[in-house]
Amino acid sequence: MSTSSEPAGKSLWSLPFVLAAAGNFLHGIGFYCFVHLSGWLDGRGADELLIGVLFATMAVAAILSRPLVGRVMDTRGRRVVVLIGGGVHMLATAAFVLLDAKTRGGGLSIWLLVAGVRVIQGVAEAMLFSVLFTIAADLVPEKRRAQGIALFGISGMLPLAIGGAIGDVAIVDGDYSRLLWIALASATSGMLITLPLPETLRRSSIVARGFWTSVGAKELRSVFFVGLAFSTGLAAYFTFLKTYLIEVPSLGTMAAFFTTYALAATILRALFGWVPERFGLRRVLIPALLSGATGLIVMALASTPTHLVIAGLLCGIGHGYAFPILSTMVVIRARPEERGSAISMFTALFDFGLLIGGPMFGAVVGAVGYPGTFAFAAGLVVVATIVFRIWEQRLAIAD
Repeated sequence: MSTSSEPAGKSLWSLPFVLAAAGNFLHGIGFYCFVHLSGWLDGRGADELLIGVLFATMAVAAILSRPLVGRVMDTRGRRVVVLIGGGVHMLATAAFVLLDAKTRGGGLSIWLLVAGVRVIQGVAEAMLFSVLFTIAADLVPEKRRAQGIALFGISGMLPLAIGGAIGDVAIVDGDYSRLLWIALASATSGMLITLPLPETLRRSSIVARGFWTSVGAKELRSVFFVGLAFSTGLAAYFTFLKTYLIEVPSLGTMAAFFTTYALAATILRALFGWVPERFGLRRVLIPALLSGATGLIVMALASTPTHLVIAGLLCGIGHGYAFPILSTMVVIRARPEERGSAISMFTALFDFGLLIGGPMFGAVVGAVGYPGTFAFAAGLVVVATIVFRIWEQRLAIAD
């Protein structure tokens, strides 16, 4: 197996970096087409709680896969995870195409089949998002790490807007077949474009600690804590915005929210990705987290399509800075030989958020409705941000 040296001092836009970003973009479209999954499930008779559980099923599989994925990346290399993950993603999406063609009603049998495919999707998501992110972190110059990670993150944000928009156009009269075929084509293209990626694992005489010891380091705990809380807040609209708009169609479309969301994050990262390193990671992180919470409040109070767009703008600004800053903090604080494990755990936070938020928010929707659920999610993020700030002050770690 070939290895590469630390690319510090080299150009940010190396060919492997571009290939990793392109693969992340294409695989991302394949995954984010499934922001419409709640509508597919709703059309087959699933209620909000069952939808939350089926979303969480994917998250459970992704979470359980993370320790092995991280360990393999740190010992066997990144490339093997890219190749296997791409194949598993194609398999999972093809299975959904078959499910859509063969099943039109609800019932226990289809929910079990859907749960099984969601498990396969979860494994693919765990492998691909972890490894492509790790490769990007390996490749970016050290002095431009926050900016490089933010720019790479654009390849994961744009698919969110595209996936939402594709679904709004491709889904006609409850027919999701075209959307699922597009998702399969995207997964296949992502697999093909990542085939030339080189190995970026650096061999070291220092032996990495076990996965849980690595990710449980005290300097990482506060980052993982607030990242988990923020991800749980995101689960409110990633899981239930679709059914909310089905119930109140006058508020707008998925594309209106997610396009604004993704464009806000993309423009922020492309034009102002240098801001966190200039002014300090934490100084920019706190307002970003609060922006995301404010977006949830606006969503809770929304009564017009304009309000939904404003919510997308605020949530996108929050996401646009929060995740690259948090991921940069993880890369900086983790030991180099344990980077794969640390990033694997960090990318699992979104899955943990779905696991916690899916069923929890599903129950809250049933109790207080959608607006109350989004307000509850906002409060969760605000409280976590305050706790994080106090925690970081006690750690006294320079960013």
